[in-house]
Amino acid sequence: MPPKKRANGGEAKSQSKKRKKNKTTGESDDSDLDGEGNFGGNGQAENNDDIGEEETVDITLDAPLSTGELVICGGTNWDLIGRSKVPAGVKNRGGPNLWGPHRVKGLTGVKIRSVVTGPTACHCIVITNEGKVLSWGRNEKGQLGHGDTDRRDLPTKVEFLDPFNVIDAACGKNHTLFLTDKGKVFSCGENKFGQLGLGHQNPTVTLPSKVHCKGPAIRKVACGGDFSMISDIRGNLFSFGCPEYGQLGHNSDGKYFVTSNKLSFRCELVPRKVNVFIEKSREGHVLPVTDVVVRDIACGCNHTIVRDSKNRAYTWGFGGYGRLGHAGPKDEMVPRLLKFFDGPNRGAGQVFAGSQFTLAISEVGALYLWGQNKTSGEAAMYPKLVHDLTGWKVRNVSGGFRSIMVVADESVISWGPSPTMGELGYGDSKARSSTTPQEAKPLDGVYIHNISLGYAFSLILARADSDEEKERLEKLPIFTP
Repeated sequence: MPPKKRANGGEAKSQSKKRKKNKTTGESDDSDLDGEGNFGGNGQAENNDDIGEEETVDITLDAPLSTGELVICGGTNWDLIGRSKVPAGVKNRGGPNLWGPHRVKGLTGVKIRSVVTGPTACHCIVITNEGKVLSWGRNEKGQLGHGDTDRRDLPTKVEFLDPFNVIDAACGKNHTLFLTDKGKVFSCGENKFGQLGLGHQNPTVTLPSKVHCKGPAIRKVACGGDFSMISDIRGNLFSFGCPEYGQLGHNSDGKYFVTSNKLSFRCELVPRKVNVFIEKSREGHVLPVTDVVVRDIACGCNHTIVRDSKNRAYTWGFGGYGRLGHAGPKDEMVPRLLKFFDGPNRGAGQVFAGSQFTLAISEVGALYLWGQNKTSGEAAMYPKLVHDLTGWKVRNVSGGFRSIMVVADESVISWGPSPTMGELGYGDSKARSSTTPQEAKPLDGVYIHNISLGYAFSLILARADSDEEKERLEKLPIFTP
């Protein structure tokens, strides 16, 4: 049983320092996101010395071993999620809010090894046990990879990727990356900022295209709102896309003046290596960190956190609401060591990112949260323990736009402020939001392998190995769009 909830939810004393920045591009409705900007390009392959020569070593990356069945909850009106109104020219085809967990028509009994979406995404990716990809949801920029821009309400196979064994994927606001077992990366969707890594800025790419990435095989992919991160088997980190808040980690926000009063951004069009990792003292002294081997990556809307082989954490990008954890709202242009997780038995075992907040599970299994996931109250400017989960063994975490879902022991625990669309999984008869962690009772008795939260929906991978587990899952309703 969980310990008794604290009355104040573990909140720290209010911060007196006023946040100068209070808005991130891409963190409200899409009417703010889709505004036209001037974005120049940078990073033609022949001019980029960070890519290296293509290696011919044949390796095969391991796919996730655990499989299960897909369970979904939350909003399914893909045209309207995260928006105040449907854009001109888009027909609203509707879709209900699923307040409790549902199985999905067409995927009942199908063995799934990965479920993927992202905190700014309104589309879904699942990867079957055979390495085949199915996608559905919003598709206005071709992010589903079907060669068109038509919305899909049912999981649809991505035929172009059929010859490949896909082991992982990542979803940005309007773009998607796919990783094969040979370490190759494919991308599709919006490319206005070069976030597909194809060497050009054609606005939309509707079929998966190979990312311009030579060198060692890629083993990790992650997507922010309008940028992308990849890491190779040697632990090198590469980034491409929109540099506006320094989230690419190249010590620049990419700004330049086209004319005396016209500002533009120099986007990275192909993967560029992140060369510098730093440690900053209280006095402001900067020291380089030279032995960084990247093991894990997570991206919010405009910020990134990585974990290295020594379980140290680095954050950079947009600093509003303290989401970088450096006790201030300042943007960071290069990866900066998060001192909180530096030291014996203090390392970060896993790292995660929501749209405006960041999470980490420490080496000893405690969950920390910083940034802001509530519409009111003070932001956490540095990592703070989630006291309500003290004593639980946290296995997995996912952050959406404002909601958080945690797999701890045999339970699913979630919380998020109103308004929600059902992504917390509490069911029809329960409260639809909570600012403190609560168990999602409809999933009692169902063992969860993995979770992934989108903008306002949740994808859940439930184990279905034994007859008893299948029987419990069969009690859940089937969602038929």
